Amino acid sequence: MHTGSLTKTKWVIDVVHSSISFTVKHLMISNVRGLFSLFDASIYTTDKDFTTAQVDIWIDAASINTGDGKRDADLKAADFFDVENFKQISFTTTSIEKPDKHGNHEMWGEMTMKGITKVIKLNVRFGGIVQDPWGKERAGFTITGTISRSEWGLVWNKTIEAGGLLVSDEVQILCEAELYNDNAADNVMILEETNLSKDIF
Repeated sequence: MHTGSLTKTKWVIDVVHSSISFTVKHLMISNVRGLFSLFDASIYTTDKDFTTAQVDIWIDAASINTGDGKRDADLKAADFFDVENFKQISFTTTSIEKPDKHGNHEMWGEMTMKGITKVIKLNVRFGGIVQDPWGKERAGFTITGTISRSEWGLVWNKTIEAGGLLVSDEVQILCEAELYNDNAADNVMILEETNLSKDIF
């Protein structure tokens, strides 16, 4: 059986054109949005096949911003993110599924927050690959998912008079990621059977 060479490609996250945000229900009637302003990632693919992606993401928990200083201080405290003791939130992929008929993918991985690691599923929508005006290839993604914050020890809440909770346990995740192909950084050649599928999502 013949083998051919494929490139292991490093992708760099363009933080200026990317975001990591979330929403929670307040009083069970409206959504409050927050985001993390400091994050980074290590991303490698085989050629441009993002189903082979090895993704590691790090978030500075203290960079949380919900638009209200007092609320942000509360979220950094021990009842929530406890940033003094747990400075980072991280996510590492374990698998990325082939696309469904709508072009969506399931990405599975381990998320660590407050020292607790849980496997979560995220939904990935591929926006395409283009070449920017400076000659770099760029890829875009929209990533969504739902987690229960109590699974990571973020359990603080209050019961409201009308029934229900002040803040929902369910958290909606929304990430917009723009990556560029860092050809000059450290692409390396790897060997793989030539008859393997190289579908790009």
